[in-house]
Amino acid sequence: MPEPLSSKSTFLSRLLQDRSGNTLAIVAAAIAPLLAITGSAVDIGRGYVTESRLQQACDAGVLAARKTLGSDLPPSSKLLDEVRTVGNDFFDLNFPDERYGTESRSFVMTLEEDFAISGRASVILPTAIMRIFGKETIDVGVACQSRMNFTNLDVMMVLDVTGSMRNTNDGDSMPRIDVMRSVIKEFHGNLEASKAPDTRVRYGFVPYSTNVNIGSLLQNDWVVDDWTYQSRELSATTSTLGTRTYTTNWATVSGARSSWATTSTYEATFYPATSAPDPGEGDAIGGSGTSASYKCEGTTPSSTIATNETLLGETSEVFVGPPPGIREIDHMRRLTDGARYRTRRNGTTCIVEEQVDADYIQTYDRVTDPKESIATNWRYAPISRDVSSWRTTATGCMEEVQTTEISDFTNVDLSQAMDLDIDHIPNGSDSTKWRPSYPDIIYARSLSNSGNGSFTTEEVVTSSTFAQTGKWWMSACPASAVNLSEMNASALSNYLDTLTPQGATYHDIGMLWGARLLSPSGIFASENTDVSADKPTTRHMIFLTDGQTEAYDVAYGAYGIEGLDRRRWSPESPMTLTQTIENRFLFACKEAKKKNITMWIIAFGTTVNPTMTECAGDGHYFTANSASELDNAFSSIARSMGDLRVSK
Repeated sequence: MPEPLSSKSTFLSRLLQDRSGNTLAIVAAAIAPLLAITGSAVDIGRGYVTESRLQQACDAGVLAARKTLGSDLPPSSKLLDEVRTVGNDFFDLNFPDERYGTESRSFVMTLEEDFAISGRASVILPTAIMRIFGKETIDVGVACQSRMNFTNLDVMMVLDVTGSMRNTNDGDSMPRIDVMRSVIKEFHGNLEASKAPDTRVRYGFVPYSTNVNIGSLLQNDWVVDDWTYQSRELSATTSTLGTRTYTTNWATVSGARSSWATTSTYEATFYPATSAPDPGEGDAIGGSGTSASYKCEGTTPSSTIATNETLLGETSEVFVGPPPGIREIDHMRRLTDGARYRTRRNGTTCIVEEQVDADYIQTYDRVTDPKESIATNWRYAPISRDVSSWRTTATGCMEEVQTTEISDFTNVDLSQAMDLDIDHIPNGSDSTKWRPSYPDIIYARSLSNSGNGSFTTEEVVTSSTFAQTGKWWMSACPASAVNLSEMNASALSNYLDTLTPQGATYHDIGMLWGARLLSPSGIFASENTDVSADKPTTRHMIFLTDGQTEAYDVAYGAYGIEGLDRRRWSPESPMTLTQTIENRFLFACKEAKKKNITMWIIAFGTTVNPTMTECAGDGHYFTANSASELDNAFSSIARSMGDLRVSK
């Protein structure tokens, strides 16, 4: 029987109102967009991680490359192979091939005009889910750049200009002094090219040997008006005339003279304090022999030097005196061939060294001057002099402020050893002031000109003439020091040309004045303040030497005549003069480092002794035995001075 119409209508109405079967259809319809959203989130997240890591690798690559480049600017706009290799290695280390499943990895570096290194890195990242919707890969690319920027920088170069700087290292074609000049000029050029436009780089110089020529940089009220010198004065007025002969104007014409080279070594003999026959190295004249010491007792080979002298010509001129008269000048030529030998001691080791002349030709003048001979007596004694005109009459070198002999360098009283206070400022008392150096009036009582005799602190009245050790070779006053200033290439070159090798090696006085000129809180504080609060000044000292401490108790230097004035050392001291100097050098170095001065030490043609390594610290000392090695040392220092950073 057919269903009634009313029943069909009711069924259709219920069917139209029933929602229970729609859920599956809705879910089915939503799957596609949900997959797209989820897939894009997953793949975008993978892309973000990939990009982040790629950026890190790019930054690492250009940073490493720029550090390798340092301040050694390349001859062209192309990156050197070694620089490119280092950059690529660091990139590879941080983003290996196929990392995160990536493909087509690429890293390219470019050297910019300002010597920044730019990099671009890219990879292709296959998608995991988005490939269902036709997006199979994501291109990931980043850019990076690194530059070497120098903050405000003060560089003080403390340079050994002793006589040995005339020597030439094996394999080099120029004397050490000329190599040093050349390398410093290149170092300056690289720093100047690398510095940012808004930064300041200043350079200062302290040439040192037996003393430091600092006079032009001191204020008048920092220097005494009167001082007492080991000198002499007439006790009678009768005089006779004689002559004095000496040599001058030495010049090398041709041939070769080698540097001192080690031929053999042996252990030194130790003598306890009760029986020491001689003082230590550098103290051979005037030593008491009361302290423990080491002595080199081996045989030094005999010299084989053959000398031929030729008179080239004769001239004469008026000599104004005193006494007035005629100066006779013989112009001479000297030819030497053969070898000379010496033995020196370094600690407990005796070193036999050889120097060879090969057809070595020099010219010089042999001068004979009128000489006044006093028929009656001289009084040799500490004599007070008016030195208020020191700025125009003195050498420029100074005797040091008050000091005292020190036996324990772990407990130094700077109120007594004022010289070791690198921030010392004179307060008006003569003991706190520096004293001008006058080598021409210095006499070593009671040594003869041959070096014979012994020191006495007592006054001596005699007709004899004692040694003017202030004029001896080891008592030299070097070229003037220069305080910190911005210097162009021409000014730097002109200054370096004034450096002349002369004198003996006293490291402590170089360190003291280098620290004083660089300190932000000493006598030059007003000149050394930070130029910008945002860019504080970093301070570096480059200390270059070509030899070990070479001390002579007869020398006239920053502490007078050591064996006679006895301000920091005496012949009866428990330490040798060499040990005293090295201990003072190390103490001054440590005081400088307290002022946030970064120390760099270069041994050029010599070894770095333990005192120097302790002063510099790990990674801050270098041994250079050739021009190329010296250049490498300065390049390494320059790289360390720079502020290496990612710039974009």
